[in-house]
Amino acid sequence: MIDTISTEIAEGEERIRLEVADGTAVLTLCRPDKLNGWSWESTRQLGLLADRIRFDPSVRAVLLRAEGRAFCAGIDVTAPGGAITGGSAAERTRNYYEGIRWVHERFAVLARLPQPVVAAVQGYCLGFGFELALMADVRVAAEDAVFALPEAGLGVAVDAGGDLRIAREAGAGWAKYLALTGRRIDAATAQRLNLVQLVVPGEDLESTSRALVAEIAENAPLAVQGIKRSVDAYADAALPAALDRVAMTAALTLTSDDSREGYGAKAARRPPHFTGG
Repeated sequence: MIDTISTEIAEGEERIRLEVADGTAVLTLCRPDKLNGWSWESTRQLGLLADRIRFDPSVRAVLLRAEGRAFCAGIDVTAPGGAITGGSAAERTRNYYEGIRWVHERFAVLARLPQPVVAAVQGYCLGFGFELALMADVRVAAEDAVFALPEAGLGVAVDAGGDLRIAREAGAGWAKYLALTGRRIDAATAQRLNLVQLVVPGEDLESTSRALVAEIAENAPLAVQGIKRSVDAYADAALPAALDRVAMTAALTLTSDDSREGYGAKAARRPPHFTGG
């Protein structure tokens, strides 16, 4: 696992770029050659940059976007520090549990920003990418956007609460359907399920999302932030306890034989053979 204590981002190692201008903060996933694949380091940088936004009085709204043809295609399995070790199976499970809880805390810094967050999504939005987009307050999708939670097919649980947020927005049945099957849905279906609010042609994604963020930023900050807090207090009432259960389930599955089989089968391009161990 990466050094989570450092508060610096080394030059050339940026996973996310922050730009602030005209009352708007823009967070850009900037590893297009990796389809903006997610890693421990991505999570660390997200938390650092979200903290900077939180205490910047000039920022009234936030745009979360990505470079390239994908928003985020999920975990980057080639990233350094991807595996967590331990002297025993129990210790390894405990370490994964704490690691996932740490991820939840970093993601919460973004989700609980006082300023509203608009996500602009294009191309693949899978796994951690889908979960990241679901933490925004409003989502705008290009017509080519594709959404999925493929974790169960790899032998692991959905580990950042994306299934919980789908249950909140679309209902428990749809959350189970998407998370249990790993099926992909297009932007139009995501909009029908209330998982995105606007669908636009790809060439209009940038202008539409920036205009929406600017529109929010023009409104009274205290009113905007109060509205966000009130809606979240209602919508997320049961989320903290459920996320702790998610962290433990993720830790157990990430240390399972089925997880090793799932990732091995994917690398070998063969169907997995899960045993429940």
